[in-house]
Amino acid sequence: MNVLVVGSGGREHALVWQLKKSPEVEQIWCAPGNAGIAADAECVAIKVDELEKLADFAETHNVDLTVVGPEAPLCDGIVNVFRTRKLPIFGPDRRAAQLEGSKDFAKQFMNKYHIPTARAAAFTAEAPAAEYIRNEFANGEKSVVVKADGLAAGKGVLVAPDEKSALDFLHECFAGAFGESGAKVLIEECLVGEEASIFALTDGKTIVPLVSSQDHKRVFDHDEGPNTGGMGAYSPAPVVTAAVWRDIENEVLKPFLEGVQSEDLDYRGVIFVGIMVCDGRPKVLEFNVRFGDPEIQPVMRRFDGDWFDVLLKTSEGKLAEADLVWSDDPAVSVVMASGGYPGKYTKGHVISGLREAAATGAVVFHAGTSFNQDGAVVNAGGRVLGVSARGKTIEEAIKGAYAAVAKISFDGGFCRSDIGAKALKHLKGDNI
Repeated sequence: MNVLVVGSGGREHALVWQLKKSPEVEQIWCAPGNAGIAADAECVAIKVDELEKLADFAETHNVDLTVVGPEAPLCDGIVNVFRTRKLPIFGPDRRAAQLEGSKDFAKQFMNKYHIPTARAAAFTAEAPAAEYIRNEFANGEKSVVVKADGLAAGKGVLVAPDEKSALDFLHECFAGAFGESGAKVLIEECLVGEEASIFALTDGKTIVPLVSSQDHKRVFDHDEGPNTGGMGAYSPAPVVTAAVWRDIENEVLKPFLEGVQSEDLDYRGVIFVGIMVCDGRPKVLEFNVRFGDPEIQPVMRRFDGDWFDVLLKTSEGKLAEADLVWSDDPAVSVVMASGGYPGKYTKGHVISGLREAAATGAVVFHAGTSFNQDGAVVNAGGRVLGVSARGKTIEEAIKGAYAAVAKISFDGGFCRSDIGAKALKHLKGDNI
């Protein structure tokens, strides 16, 4: 079987790494890929937004399954392009992808199908949105969440701690800071609790959750500093207790599937649910229509089945026949980032110690890497590597990941030193 993976980050490397292990897979291409992916797949110089070119490649190279990593091509309709040409692909079509592409669409969906979520209101003009924000603070709210409605590369959301910052961000949205994505804005109540990430596969008939995980968004230790795309993750997430899992399945995943069926959405892919556990109860922060990064890295480290078979059956509407096999061993992935991230950073610094890190037993997923003119691996993005380890305990997995991190260096490179600390506190019964 031939597989094409679309994307160039740590998520795509984790997917390629797992797909490569399938006895059914003979050839993997990745478009456009990165320096690390190049060791596990043949990289193709096609951008993720070149939908027709990707379809042409899949057709001429007899690709048996295309797996889409990023959200943008899904929202742009890559699945529609492929299915029109009868090319097998994993992912939701354009209309279904609006569950991530439009926060207002997603909120209306949640409310219609009684999925627990934050109270919110949508606006297409600044003045009434500003009045709503002032009323929220006047009525005792200590903070609100302001969201640009469309895709904004993870930058269109602010948890505003006061009225001024909320109004300033609102103005940025309507002033064009996020392009068309800010033409509509959602104002939400701020949920207080602990976040977890839930992935579930669905073919529109069946929905099957993967193991839980938790991301670390803040750039510095102790969850300080600005938000990032993610500085590390671990699986499982102890905050998702057996009781919380039952609530997620009954109050989130089942009604989600009912909504997909009622709205006649063509959804054959993954739904990534951002959950806030508030006083032991789950509420949905957001839907994403693709695997999250870095959360998918430890999740893939724990998968022991045939990932290709699972994704193929999902795309064919046969998810009920798929066999998902999981290890009980926890996994941890630590992100190494470029100096200055999530602000300005410089590229092109040679990365050393990759072989030594792999020799420890860890897997190094490449997120933002490329080759320089001498063929050396260099940093090419904000988040550069995801160093992932599995262990018999979460503590063992943490030690394994950081032992591998210690082998790697590049100019300005840094990481958080406390990935997984929340899990340890939960397991010890400490308050978070």
